[in-house]
Amino acid sequence: MAWSFVIDRQRWARAIRTGLRRNPVVALLGPRQCGKTTLARQVVSPFSPSYFDLEDPTSLERLAEPLTALSGLRGVIVIDEVQRRPELFPVLRVLVDRKPLPARFLVLGSASPPLLQQASESLAGRIETISLGGFTLDEVGVRTFSKHWRRQLIQTFLERDLSQRSPGTPPMALRRFWTIVAHYHGGVWNNAEPARSLGVSEPTVRRYLDLLTGLFMIRQFAPWHENLSKRQVKSPKMYVRDSGLLHELLGIRTAGDLLGHPKLGASFEGHAIEQVLQLVEPDEFYFWGTHQGAELDLLLLKNGRRIGVEIKHADAPRLTPSMRVALDDLKLDRIVVLYPGNVAYRLSERVEVEPVTALASATPAALLGHAPKRRRSTARS
Repeated sequence: MAWSFVIDRQRWARAIRTGLRRNPVVALLGPRQCGKTTLARQVVSPFSPSYFDLEDPTSLERLAEPLTALSGLRGVIVIDEVQRRPELFPVLRVLVDRKPLPARFLVLGSASPPLLQQASESLAGRIETISLGGFTLDEVGVRTFSKHWRRQLIQTFLERDLSQRSPGTPPMALRRFWTIVAHYHGGVWNNAEPARSLGVSEPTVRRYLDLLTGLFMIRQFAPWHENLSKRQVKSPKMYVRDSGLLHELLGIRTAGDLLGHPKLGASFEGHAIEQVLQLVEPDEFYFWGTHQGAELDLLLLKNGRRIGVEIKHADAPRLTPSMRVALDDLKLDRIVVLYPGNVAYRLSERVEVEPVTALASATPAALLGHAPKRRRSTARS
């Protein structure tokens, strides 16, 4: 993707280099065209004999005998699109167990579950995984357009990635299903309704869902269950991970279209969630809701702390009964409310409002509440 040549992604480049110092193998995983290859080329030149692109016939030919091809190389070796040759993982185990270790490996992949399963089985204790998402606010700023790229990515995904990952799945059927997911964006999922709409079985819907999830196109958000007497939501929420792709699937072409669209709030919510997850890198994350109406958009578990995140597309978010219930029932350390304004303020001792644009310069400690307070005003509840 051309943008990634001009976008500063040094945070990820540092993470890769640090990972390679700690482990003999680093797996950089993420959706197609999110910048994985560009980052890898900052580590190893694409013209180097240590760079293998498994979509390039020449690289495939060079790896016809992988142990022979790789054993003589030194330094960092890059294998791009490694999901096309999962049988390489046992070979990598042999290579990284050499003493002394002459080479380390950076492997790139755009299909998650099978790749992770194969890697964990073959390289247990030897591999570190870095999950790369879409571009974040600190990388592209708050105003960026990408209509042509979004349209091309959807077409490429349906015509090439889908046929490689799931031969026989009709591209148009998956496009319709993806659009249905977009209309569920931010909502609780129900397999039965999409099955009826598409005229397919619920197992087929689950297969489509797992396919899109495994290719990093959607995120299935698991619910959190606390030991309460209240009935709690047990079905997952669904999000299209890239808000630009969400808009393309919903037919939203301009900012004016978005401001008048019923999915405006859900779009803002999904965008903010992806930014927070990339910034904080939580140990675990969930959403929470009860049948009585209390809910929390995002529950982050990090270093023994419980942080709630609420996302409000409103001019001046206020303290709500739902927030009070979540604080008490989930025993939260704090709640951060993200909104599209530009002033940070406090709603109560443990509830603070932050502009979503502050994520562009925030640190994980700031969001988790470890940083010094910098509030300027207190709002009434």
